[in-house]
Amino acid sequence: MNSRKHTDELDFYLNSYDYQLDTSLIATRPKEVRHKSRMMIVRNSLSSQDCSTNKLTLDIVDEINSGDLVIVNDTKVMKARLRIELDNGSQLELLVLERKENSIWLCLAKPAKKLKLNKSIYINSIKGDLLELKVVGIDKETGGRFIKFPSSITTVVLMNKLLDDYGEIPLPPYIKSNEENTFHESVYQTKYAKNPGAVAAPTAGLHLSDEVISSLKRKGVKILPITLHVGYGTFKPIDQENLKDLELHKEFVNVSHKVIKEIKKVKKKGNKVIAIGTTSVRALESCFCPIRKDIIPIERNVDLVIKPGYKFKVVDALLTNFHLPKSSLLLLVSAIIGRKRLLTLYEKAIREKFRFFSYGDAMFITPEAFSEYY
Repeated sequence: MNSRKHTDELDFYLNSYDYQLDTSLIATRPKEVRHKSRMMIVRNSLSSQDCSTNKLTLDIVDEINSGDLVIVNDTKVMKARLRIELDNGSQLELLVLERKENSIWLCLAKPAKKLKLNKSIYINSIKGDLLELKVVGIDKETGGRFIKFPSSITTVVLMNKLLDDYGEIPLPPYIKSNEENTFHESVYQTKYAKNPGAVAAPTAGLHLSDEVISSLKRKGVKILPITLHVGYGTFKPIDQENLKDLELHKEFVNVSHKVIKEIKKVKKKGNKVIAIGTTSVRALESCFCPIRKDIIPIERNVDLVIKPGYKFKVVDALLTNFHLPKSSLLLLVSAIIGRKRLLTLYEKAIREKFRFFSYGDAMFITPEAFSEYY
């Protein structure tokens, strides 16, 4: 690949990724039919039809060719939000993020100041008794608390079972919903969610209905899963203006030998690798080994930062949502089509009243648009 044609010094400053959004455009519930959300299709900026705004996500089937490979993130959102009670009867919330060691887990607390070191806290049991937890540490990086759970809770699988009994789906704060929790437990998961471990959904995948998946397969498109457990790094606000040395929180990724083998096979034939969501992009691009100058299977925590100037090694096209201002996800998409063009497209989406964020509409960046920036 050629090096990036042009970068701008403003690409590396957080305020350059801000935009104004009418809150009425924030989607608080999904479309009743997943593939009937709107989709902006981004094409070569030099063509007369540089983007389309009259499509639905069902139309992605027409944009992907036989022989192409679609990569989805099969992580499953855990019911990671816990309602906690203190000795004095006051209530607070925990968001379970990840295991530190043994049965000690990093959690975000709201309000955190109430959770002092060595304090006992309680979850109301569905059986009527109380499950006791204990605060055993404070994490300086996140401001979260290290919480000791029952000694048996030492794996994600076991934590997921506990959360199934006691927890709730942790919706983003901008989703103010009057729906029952069971509604979100269904719609805030992708159709192919399989491996529990995420605290937020890989939301581009919410657009893929069973009908879209079946149609792609009938067309001769392969669909393979990878896993990236969406964690604190994806939704943590960026707190530094200069982005040149930006670091992100680690998230667990698993990309199998089978997926790597299929990617190489597809590339060799001249077909394209289409990522569903920015999490799939981060997982796939993390597979590139600079020493071997090749992609390899991985099963580990990754903290890859993709921002303008990054050269893509794996992904050729992307289905994504419309993201929050000043987010790491905007940096990633800007690395594909350029910050200025991205913000221009967002202005167009706002004028045409696209729906934004997790339950919102989609943007499909075609291989043509993807490659023109390199």
